[in-house]
Amino acid sequence: MSAAKPSPKGAPPAQKKSNRKPLLIAAVAVVLAAGGGAAWFMLAGKKQPEPGAKTPVATGNLPAPAEYFALEPSFVVNLVSQDGSSRYLQAEVQLMTRDPLAVADIKQHAPAIRARLLMLFSQENADGLVTRQGKEKLQAAALAEVRKLLTAETGRPGAEALLFTSFVMQ
Repeated sequence: MSAAKPSPKGAPPAQKKSNRKPLLIAAVAVVLAAGGGAAWFMLAGKKQPEPGAKTPVATGNLPAPAEYFALEPSFVVNLVSQDGSSRYLQAEVQLMTRDPLAVADIKQHAPAIRARLLMLFSQENADGLVTRQGKEKLQAAALAEVRKLLTAETGRPGAEALLFTSFVMQ
């Protein structure tokens, strides 16, 4: 006959297990849900600017916020090549300005800007665009073309920078 050992007084029986694990998981889930809800409330409370609203001009030493305008679609041109091979350039261009009025001017004159940049890009030598210096020289020349056109049409240069956001030669 096997006899079970008597448990000491006050100790729970050996067969009963603690139900603390599900309780602990539930408590962690409640804390995480409360934290997520608090984060959502904090973010939802911040006022988001309305779409199309003009950003305020900066004061003090900070410059006004930059605005970008993409000249779409990408520019694709044939390049001049010394060896007579067929080469082409595909470039995505964006103009940067800090003048909110200039964005409207750039949009209005985008076809003329694209035409001038296409002419400029198609005159480039493929070998000269392989280096960083060649790309920076083309970037500066393109910005000068844009500024010349905008100054002639609006009386202001409009664009502060011209950026190549993609530049592929083949």
